[in-house]
Amino acid sequence: MSHGAESSGISERTGIDPFLPTIRGSNEKGKLTMTTAANLNPDPAPILACTISRDVQNFDVLIDDMETELGENWGDLSFEDAVTFLGQPEASHLEFVAVAVESADTQDLTLITNILRMAKAKGIKAILIAHEVSPVALHQLLRLGADDFVPYPLPDGALHDAIERLRKPAPQAAAAPASTTAPDPAMDALPEARSPSFKAKGDRDAVVLPVHGMSGGVGASTFACNLAWELATVSKTDAPRVCLLDFDFQFGAVSTYLDLPRKEAIFELLQDTAGADGESFLRSMLTFNDKLHVFTAPPDMLPLDIVQGEDIDRLIDLAQANFDFVVIDMPSTIVSWTETVLTRAHVYFALMELDLRSAQNVLRLVRALKAEDLPLEKLRYVLNRAPKFTDLSAKSRVRRMAESLDIDIEVQLPDGGAQVTQANDHGLPMGETAVKNPMRKEIAKLAKSLFDLNKAVDARAG
Repeated sequence: MSHGAESSGISERTGIDPFLPTIRGSNEKGKLTMTTAANLNPDPAPILACTISRDVQNFDVLIDDMETELGENWGDLSFEDAVTFLGQPEASHLEFVAVAVESADTQDLTLITNILRMAKAKGIKAILIAHEVSPVALHQLLRLGADDFVPYPLPDGALHDAIERLRKPAPQAAAAPASTTAPDPAMDALPEARSPSFKAKGDRDAVVLPVHGMSGGVGASTFACNLAWELATVSKTDAPRVCLLDFDFQFGAVSTYLDLPRKEAIFELLQDTAGADGESFLRSMLTFNDKLHVFTAPPDMLPLDIVQGEDIDRLIDLAQANFDFVVIDMPSTIVSWTETVLTRAHVYFALMELDLRSAQNVLRLVRALKAEDLPLEKLRYVLNRAPKFTDLSAKSRVRRMAESLDIDIEVQLPDGGAQVTQANDHGLPMGETAVKNPMRKEIAKLAKSLFDLNKAVDARAG
């Protein structure tokens, strides 16, 4: 590396010894490098962040997004240079680093783990940008101190959202009052009070009911939340114990729809399902209105393959042994452990709409299940936003779609209208805010039939 005008320019800006490694500019697509900008601008803006990678040119989308967020106020370091730079006092002025890792970099994580530890020691936030990194390596890097994770190629707005999360004040700092009054013991006990209060005895054998949207926006999470709530409140004297598991580890909406915080314990449990027992499983959950027990998605967006089939098996085992009904909100994507959930399910609800995308995706799913000889008969098709009884033309389309796909649409949910969105935004099930809503009534009817069927089966078994 040259130590001429470029090095003196960067040293004037940062106070770094010009003979130590300097932050390189991106210079992508003819843009000015930071070093060049330092030479041309006598009073350049400070460096707020930098990317750290083996070769930043392998992450061109990251370059564009960094410039969108920070303009020219960022730079790039190689892994080796980052170790030297983070050892200097000037590094503490950085707001964050974006550590970009490829699969080839995970052969030896020593250098990257040192960088994360040094950044953490300096109080610098770290965003992990991972491209085709194995779940094992990702676990290790997140555990070592990465504050956020974004997959590569970067989804639209993902880097912006990650930076905004880093810039939010810590909950302790945000909640610290100026008042000198004594703390309220009830507030200190709030997280524990919201966890399930019963002990894990393992004396139950739950009915497992996964819910899978055949395409985005069909209302699968809404259906899962409201079905779980209706099951939990189906009887005033003999209500079953119900839990709702959010297995969409990236965009899970259950916590939003029920206004529940996302606990860090969820991520810790997913990292070590082999060491989890009934008590730790229950501690990771939250209770909604003292009736519905919820396993939310993790606080941060994680890859769907952070768990494998055996991990999902253990989680379902723990849920099934302590509850009467287990409702699972599945990601719309088919992943390696979808087969595990399908195999464990008593009924697997497939949510769809009366449109071509749902029809095509149902056809693909049926072909895939048949090719793998999986239990296709467990699928129960649910049509959301179904036509009204008087709309004969639309009802004819429903019949033709079912015939062309060779399926039975057993449940048709009426369009709940604006009340559904309002209930979700307020973090309440429709049973609490819109009792007379036609969609809510249909879900309540389904929950009652499931409850009665389960009671009848238990009676025969007894």
